[in-house]
Amino acid sequence: MTVTGSTLVLAAPPRRSARRAAAPGPYARLFARPGTRAFTAGNLLARLPMGMFAVSAVMMIAGRRGSYALAGSVTAVGLAATALVAPWTARLIDRHGQARIAVPATLIAVLGSLSLVLCVRYGAPAWTLFASYAATATTPNIGGMSRARWTHLLGGSGAEHHTAMAFEQAADELCFMLGPVVAAFLCSAAFPEAGTVTGAALLLAGMLLFTSQRATEPPPARTARRGSPLRALYPLLALFLPLGVVFGAMEVTSIAYLKAHGLGASVGLVLALQAAGSCAAGLLYGTVRARSLGTCLTALAVAMCLPWAAAATGSVALLGGALLLAGTATAPVMVTAMSRIHAATPQARLNEGMTLAVTAIMAGIAAGSASAGAAVDHYGTTTPYALPAAAALASLAAATRLRRP
Repeated sequence: MTVTGSTLVLAAPPRRSARRAAAPGPYARLFARPGTRAFTAGNLLARLPMGMFAVSAVMMIAGRRGSYALAGSVTAVGLAATALVAPWTARLIDRHGQARIAVPATLIAVLGSLSLVLCVRYGAPAWTLFASYAATATTPNIGGMSRARWTHLLGGSGAEHHTAMAFEQAADELCFMLGPVVAAFLCSAAFPEAGTVTGAALLLAGMLLFTSQRATEPPPARTARRGSPLRALYPLLALFLPLGVVFGAMEVTSIAYLKAHGLGASVGLVLALQAAGSCAAGLLYGTVRARSLGTCLTALAVAMCLPWAAAATGSVALLGGALLLAGTATAPVMVTAMSRIHAATPQARLNEGMTLAVTAIMAGIAAGSASAGAAVDHYGTTTPYALPAAAALASLAAATRLRRP
């Protein structure tokens, strides 16, 4: 309502659709901040090889040495080494800065990958394969460093921080969905070492781009701090361990089920449906209000029953749809659980805290994979789908004992 001279003018309010069109979305506002697009580009480039290395190593070693047992043992030793080394690397990054520690740590990992390529190609003794792949354990947790940057820029709470954490989880799912596909294609279409060489090049290039963005890097915590955030995070880590069992058991059981039903090269495409569902759900979850951890875990426990029910019908199509729906429940859980890690960890130790959570997930994946493999041998390919559902219930039970931050 305005007054022009002696005339009263009633102006209609702008249409709701026009107001919505003018207002940028949550992701547009997020990446409008200076420097965020550049460090995110480097983050994604360096994160893609995380889904490539294990598949590339297995295909390379099995292709050149003719032994899947050797290939599996080498990757298992690398996983164990990563669980031991990664928290220490993260602690150094928190204390001395991302660029100062992440770049030399990445160079060591890249040299380990190239050493593995040379040892495999030129018939070096088997112990050199284990030593070379163990050297890749110094690879920094790029997802943790990126989350630490968002926390530094946005603070540890609020709608924008929730959107950023949802984006990071979606990026995790996207890279772990595309990584194995890219690795398998390179190792098959080019030469067995192509996946490892490409992954090493992407890791180094992405890390250099990421760490070169100094304006968004969180300041190092130079003051000496004793101990570890492990004690404060222990109740949460007890939640992340069964979550890892969910992922490990679901993957192994699904591979066995799909192969038993005559799928060969298409196994990876069906498995990618779960990651695709999680990626889409993560992006959507970033645009809505965060839910409680208990609510998200309840939805996960229900969703993990769907593949079990679909497998009982013997239909691969139904199983694919069930995996897609099950995947939509995982991203909200991971985003909300990681937010609890943020709340329980001092900002100066944030990267270390998130790496401890990732280590707990990796331990759960190893346990879930081994348990599902044994269950498939003894009970067939349908009954082991009960393992992910039981692990999801265990996560929900662990969450009931947590106190709100």
